[in-house]
Amino acid sequence: MALLGGAVLVLVPAYDGPLAELLGAYEGNVAVSFALYFAALSASARYRWPRLLAASATLLAVELFEATDGFGVMANTFDPIDFAANAAGVGLAIVVDVVTTPLLRRHQEQKPPA
Repeated sequence: MALLGGAVLVLVPAYDGPLAELLGAYEGNVAVSFALYFAALSASARYRWPRLLAASATLLAVELFEATDGFGVMANTFDPIDFAANAAGVGLAIVVDVVTTPLLRRHQEQKPPA
């Protein structure tokens, strides 16, 4: 799923359809937040509340990045709506995680042993 977020980040700039301006302005925030959630989820899988930890850490990181204008190291164009786009990316990742996890578990249980 982290790779999916990265793919969206790379591919959306090539999109030239309806809402292209809106997507161009905020898809990066959503895609990066989405991808970082799954990366953080992998790192927090052994803890008691992995989703809560991953979501909190991701949201903290992306919002701090926004608030500090790229941590003072990277170029970042401040837009207050970016805070909402970051939260939307984490929220979308949580929904995808919650929906796909039972499906993946069911699929793994149905596999014959190797």
